[in-house]
Amino acid sequence: MAVALGVSLGKANFCMKALLDKGFIKVHNFRTNQNKLTYSYLLTPSGIAAKAALTARFVKRKMAEYEELKAELEAMQFEVGDLNAEDKI
Repeated sequence: MAVALGVSLGKANFCMKALLDKGFIKVHNFRTNQNKLTYSYLLTPSGIAAKAALTARFVKRKMAEYEELKAELEAMQFEVGDLNAEDKI
């Protein structure tokens, strides 16, 4: 998981423990499996709610960012239009 995320193993473990402590995930390992690296990470209901809230905040922030960029582009187009109009005079 750490390699896939591009973070150190310690950072991945720290974050996973924090998620576990907050009750956002449950961890199950399969003791009968010969591959001791096989674990299952499940979102709890509070983890799902937290993820949904985080997603909603992200979408709201991105929509505001989009509106700001749109307004900036419209202002730039208006300025270019004024410059083109002056060239015609």
